[in-house]
Amino acid sequence: MQKGNLTKVAQPGKSKGGRVSTKYIFVIGGVMSGVGKGVASASIGRVLIGKGYNVSAIKIDPYINVDAGTMNPVEHGEVFVTDDGDETDQDVGNYERFLNRDIHRENYMTTGRVYLSVITRERNLEYDGKCVEVVPHIPLEVIGRIKKAAVKDKAEIMIIEVGGTVGEYQNMLFLEAARMMHSKNRDDVVFVMVSYLPIPSKLGEMKTKPTQYAVRTLQSAGIQPDIIIARSDRHIDKPRCQKIATFCNVEEDDIISAPDVDSIYEIPINFENDRIGERILEKFKLKMRKKDLVDWRAMMNKMKNPKKEVQIGVVGKYFGTGDFTLADSYISVIESIKHGAMAAGVKPVLHWINTEDIEKNGIEILKKMNGVIVPQGWGTRGSEGKIKAIQYCREHQKPYFGLCYGMQMAVIEFARNVCGLKGANSEEIDQKTPHPVIHIMPDQKEYLAKKQYGGTIRLGAWPCKLKPDTHIAAAYGKKKNISERHRHRYEFNNTYREKLEKAGLTICGTSPDNKLVEAVEITNHPFFIGVQFHPEYKSRPLDPHPLFVEFMRICAQTSDI
Repeated sequence: MQKGNLTKVAQPGKSKGGRVSTKYIFVIGGVMSGVGKGVASASIGRVLIGKGYNVSAIKIDPYINVDAGTMNPVEHGEVFVTDDGDETDQDVGNYERFLNRDIHRENYMTTGRVYLSVITRERNLEYDGKCVEVVPHIPLEVIGRIKKAAVKDKAEIMIIEVGGTVGEYQNMLFLEAARMMHSKNRDDVVFVMVSYLPIPSKLGEMKTKPTQYAVRTLQSAGIQPDIIIARSDRHIDKPRCQKIATFCNVEEDDIISAPDVDSIYEIPINFENDRIGERILEKFKLKMRKKDLVDWRAMMNKMKNPKKEVQIGVVGKYFGTGDFTLADSYISVIESIKHGAMAAGVKPVLHWINTEDIEKNGIEILKKMNGVIVPQGWGTRGSEGKIKAIQYCREHQKPYFGLCYGMQMAVIEFARNVCGLKGANSEEIDQKTPHPVIHIMPDQKEYLAKKQYGGTIRLGAWPCKLKPDTHIAAAYGKKKNISERHRHRYEFNNTYREKLEKAGLTICGTSPDNKLVEAVEITNHPFFIGVQFHPEYKSRPLDPHPLFVEFMRICAQTSDI
């Protein structure tokens, strides 16, 4: 065995000290992208947790990018940041929300990350001078990473979502890794295909042929799916079930219906009703320890029975792609709003407000909102529209919540319009601004000068000290110290700290050494809070983030006025 090879981790099927050996579920997509593999994987995990098992998840992205941090959010969707500072695919956020646990950097890999690791180890002579080849060494690296993550998480069942669609060149080596793991111990590996069944409008009939072709393509890679999740507009019927069973070599009971739903949180319950958990445990020869999703059903019941609707404006710029509007750029924010609304007993009605529309047409649309959120963002485009929206919220007592860039824009707006600092701005937007109230840290200047962009910003969980008797401290239950996740390169400029505080901007959260401003608020306002961190990364349906809960509670109160 090669020196330093990660595959030294125990082979699947071999238990230590009587502990159940880790079982592995590979989730693979069929027909087209965007069918919901991530949510399906997370939902399977939630069902198996309901059966009493310790479950974790891994996302494999087929990109050459080492991580998701340098990808355009409109093209790829939101970048989700873990506690340990990894910039990952948005599906990792779904894993954390559904499984109600932290996911680590070991649980995320890309083609670029895998190749980089293998090449680095080869340069370090960790293969003892052997010829390093794409096969088997790349699949072995993948297997080693999967097992290492399973050991760290102490997972009894590890779910591995393979990005992309079967038949694509990009994920062939990951499928080979899955095939190799299955060949070592067939009782420890289960394959789930999430496949799309179209219903052409002119035919009005659900078609199974694309799924049949997808399964044959998967079989050509040496993999036979054990379970097929049938994604479609509606429930799959008996004739279609029989056809898939006949031509795809699966039992009818192993075809799980996955129709469109109003809320993704309904999916685990639908899967449970189709007995997917029982089918998986049978294949693993495991016994059921619990019988139901009691806490999940209670949460869903609360979400489905709100007292009233609350209008929330999300002011951003990562919505448009051609003629379509995409919300994936802000998926964690959206879900956190839903979590907070559920806790407050209301239903959020989200309005996507493009900042460039505000710049052109003014703030009239904001008058209809019960609350406004300005989420994360980068660069100059749309910044003036955000500032106008924030000014309106401040002056008209409209609940406002600024996240990362949204906090920075709030500081700029306050500096300009309350402190009279004409031209105040962020160095990210205007390097020649006379008042850089938001500036770049010295170490970040060095990174940019060297064009070191990937993985160099402030990332992951950082401690924050809260100021007593503030709105934010009250929202956190009067906690003195918290820990929140970050993803930014620019910071509050302490040169302007005293001036802004004297004018009424409360610095309500700082780093423990008091050097970095983490949160600001206007205390004589119903809710005007900006945070440099990303609370949306830590909100979960079973454990809503307190800031989103408080924001939605205040928005609900103002809707009565």
